[in-house]
Amino acid sequence: MPAIDPDLKRAIVRLPENEKDKLLLRLITKDALLLERLQFELIEHGQTVDERRMVIREFIDRTVRLKQDSAGWIMMDMRTISGYITRHGKVTKDKYGEVELGMYMLNSFFEERPDQLRTYNSRTDKCALYIAKRTDQILKKLLKLDPDYFVEFADDMNSLLHRVHTYCPAHYARQLGLPKEFE
Repeated sequence: MPAIDPDLKRAIVRLPENEKDKLLLRLITKDALLLERLQFELIEHGQTVDERRMVIREFIDRTVRLKQDSAGWIMMDMRTISGYITRHGKVTKDKYGEVELGMYMLNSFFEERPDQLRTYNSRTDKCALYIAKRTDQILKKLLKLDPDYFVEFADDMNSLLHRVHTYCPAHYARQLGLPKEFE
């Protein structure tokens, strides 16, 4: 994004309030993420984080129950869900929720679709790589949280790490150096 010229900056500051308001409202409507973030902060006062997490959790549950007949379809569904989780994080700045929802998503797919994710082959290659990388991202985000949260996430993370090292992503998990256990 280009820097604002200092003369332009001063001119904008000197604009009448109603002109600034009109410009601001026009600019905000062009950025959907900013609009949603302002809605969350100014209207919802940041108090709807749990409800937003629950909506994504329900979406994960509905998506996991769909009949994906291949690892490719599973990966596409995971990518869609990951987009919603990322957007949730950008809107709410909810790092805890990003970690929780990410682990919930991956564990849910392993629980509901073990047959499609069990063995590594050419059909599961891309999905296996995606799962291993996503697990690595979640683990890194988890390690950035306050250590007090580690106890809450230990069981889910250990379950995820066990599955990643046992099922089709095992090869990529070793390549990425994912631990076998979260301590």
